[in-house]
Amino acid sequence: MDQVDGVVVGAGVVGLAVGRALSMAQPGRQWLVLEQASAIGTGTSSRNSEVIHAGIYYPKGSLKARWCVQGRDMLYAYAAERGVPHRRCGKLVVATDASQLPGLQALLEKAHANGVSDVVMISAEQAQAMEPALSCVAALHSPSTGIVDSHAFMLSLQGDFENAGGIVVCHAQVLAALAHPSGWVLRLADGSELLTHRLINSAGLSAPALARQFSGLNVDLVPTAHYAKGNYFTLGMRAPFSRLIYPVPEAAGLGVHLTLDMGGQAKFGPDVQWVDDPQDLRVSTEHEAAFYTAVRNYWPGLPDGALQPGYAGIRPKISGPGQAPADFVLQGPSDHGLPGLVNLFGIESPGLTSSLAIAQAVLDRLAVPQN
Repeated sequence: MDQVDGVVVGAGVVGLAVGRALSMAQPGRQWLVLEQASAIGTGTSSRNSEVIHAGIYYPKGSLKARWCVQGRDMLYAYAAERGVPHRRCGKLVVATDASQLPGLQALLEKAHANGVSDVVMISAEQAQAMEPALSCVAALHSPSTGIVDSHAFMLSLQGDFENAGGIVVCHAQVLAALAHPSGWVLRLADGSELLTHRLINSAGLSAPALARQFSGLNVDLVPTAHYAKGNYFTLGMRAPFSRLIYPVPEAAGLGVHLTLDMGGQAKFGPDVQWVDDPQDLRVSTEHEAAFYTAVRNYWPGLPDGALQPGYAGIRPKISGPGQAPADFVLQGPSDHGLPGLVNLFGIESPGLTSSLAIAQAVLDRLAVPQN
């Protein structure tokens, strides 16, 4: 049976960041990232808004708040150093009705509590001076928000990992892990087995189901997976905005917002559609009318026929409809008592922004010595 120093399950942005951190901490060791799909980053990591979040939405002291702010700074620095396409374009969070002003004020206070002190409240006139096509009664300006080419970022992480001796293996589905005196024996879908000293479950949507197949792990520690589908529509014309435009957040998401990619293409989304099947990636075109209504609250000039079905993604949530949003969950040996194992659950937004900070937290939890 082949033996390696460590395995990360899942080659999304977080799994690749974790693999990179491990391999760079101990270059020359045998580290693998195992991915069941045919390529890296084909799941949630490639079906999102590609936004670098500032850190304004999350409860003070939460992992989402801490890792978002830390990861934002790390991501900007990494992208600049590695030449990963990105832009610190800023965003406006807009109240389109006076009834939303208390929510906007609460968001401002939350941002400042999280150390995001550059977020400021501005008037409708100030917002419209920045974005003349915008309609609002007030807004928050977040200059630290940006966008990144997520695929280029993942390719760079993969390059760092492989340059330090790591190997990414696709078409490698892990079915179960059995505790072993030297670590964990992984059983793969092709019938092969692999012994690893360290095991990091970064399987995203599949992480809870996979964790239930780990021998000795208390299943009471494994959260229930919930799948919140988000549909995106693209704009079939040049957008009259240079910044991201967000509404006041909803209970289960950040509302149908306008984002831009590095080529200037505008897209709207995601909405929130609870589904049972994590493979349900069809764009729900029956929601198109609701998108027009939502967008016209802040952009009344959106023309008829301008929206086109784009893509859909699934948020790997561990809180369901009507429940308070759950924080990120990182469980290590001190939580479950099993040496060498880390589980990552509920790594939804701001997972992309937080990825480098999450990777550092995994190293810390495993007490990996750094050469």
